[in-house]
Amino acid sequence: MKKLISYLKENKITEVECVISDMTGIARGKIAPVGKFIDEKGMRLPESVLLQTVTGDYVDGDVYDSLLDKADIDFECVPDENAIYMLPWCVEATAQVIHDTYDKMGNPIELSPRNLLKKVLKLYDAKGWKPVVAPEMEFYLTKPNEDPDIPLSPPIGRSGRRESGRQSFSIDAANEYDPLFEDMYDWCEAQGLDIDTLIHEEGTAQMEINFSHGDALSLADQVFVFKRTLREAALKHNVCATFMAKPVTAEPGSSMHIHQSVVDAKSGQNVFTNEDGTMSAKFLSYIGGLQRYIPELLPLMAPNVNSFRRFLPGTSAPVNLEWGDENRTCGLRIPESSPQNRRIENRIAGADANSYLAIAATLLCGYMGMVEDVKPSTPVQGRANENRQGNSLPLTLEEALAVMSESSAVREYLGETFTNGYIAVKQADLENYRRVISSWEREFLLLTV
Repeated sequence: MKKLISYLKENKITEVECVISDMTGIARGKIAPVGKFIDEKGMRLPESVLLQTVTGDYVDGDVYDSLLDKADIDFECVPDENAIYMLPWCVEATAQVIHDTYDKMGNPIELSPRNLLKKVLKLYDAKGWKPVVAPEMEFYLTKPNEDPDIPLSPPIGRSGRRESGRQSFSIDAANEYDPLFEDMYDWCEAQGLDIDTLIHEEGTAQMEINFSHGDALSLADQVFVFKRTLREAALKHNVCATFMAKPVTAEPGSSMHIHQSVVDAKSGQNVFTNEDGTMSAKFLSYIGGLQRYIPELLPLMAPNVNSFRRFLPGTSAPVNLEWGDENRTCGLRIPESSPQNRRIENRIAGADANSYLAIAATLLCGYMGMVEDVKPSTPVQGRANENRQGNSLPLTLEEALAVMSESSAVREYLGETFTNGYIAVKQADLENYRRVISSWEREFLLLTV
């Protein structure tokens, strides 16, 4: 706690938000005066927190009892001194501290998304490898929406008008929301979030923030914190920021593109590249692993019913697991780069995914590919959706959960407890969704059937 306590005192912090990520990516925890936080050196939370759905409900009783102690005992939450972030929007000097979770015997809680990512990173560490990732987060800015039955619309910009039409890469269109983005950049800098460029994406009032490449756990933390930071900046300006995968009908979806490479932990050399600068066998087998195993881990990258609305033919979201150089129609794009920076861009994950789970899933797929020497398909030339070689994805959450449930590889690497718990949470979300009558049903079926 020495480093952490020193930080709190130097920055005159008076309040600490102690948080963990649940399955959805919602920050859950406690708010404590700084003195109490220092005295207690962490917090305790009930195990059931990690089996909450996005609606705040819990999984089926039988599944619940099979995964947790029936008494719903507490687990220990230990602050990570490398995961402390200022909250510049708070009136009082407040810091957010991400915690790790353990049982009373000191074992990592298997249901924790952050622990799952650390578990995958240990696999790499045992091989002498270190993953390097760089997420790209897409999101929409919208007018505040009080009625869920009313479709979202763009917010009013500096000009006093709402954006209309699509303005890909437009500087003027992005500048419409300059005051909001100035606060976002200032707050990210205050928190040490390593964000890079901002661009206007294809959709109306759709933007993208790129993160600089770095350590996988740190980047997962930063995306977790960034989502909240952007929402707070938007609220300050009477705007809503959403990371839903498909928030607006007839507009492109929002993704979490994950650039990834692997370096030798000792030398720092990219294992995707041979000494002569050509692509290595590990590079190809990593791609092969992504192609083989993404379908089995897809619910970690597309976790909601809405996630699958992105996967429509003819849209900017690739509905395939093909790969190709500089080919954005492929689910797995190989950006142009120097040999040392050779990397793969996974374009499948949605912006709505939990950053810990999406990064863990893509790294695990690549890891299994390298250790099993999985051969990839031939790279695609031209439009991938027109040249599909059989690398397809489940196209509904129900189908994806069934594939994940039947995967022996998922259960071996993620463990029975996490696999059963995650599937149970997402099935509960699916059941809640099915109970809601949509506006489409009222519009087209009410007076016609």
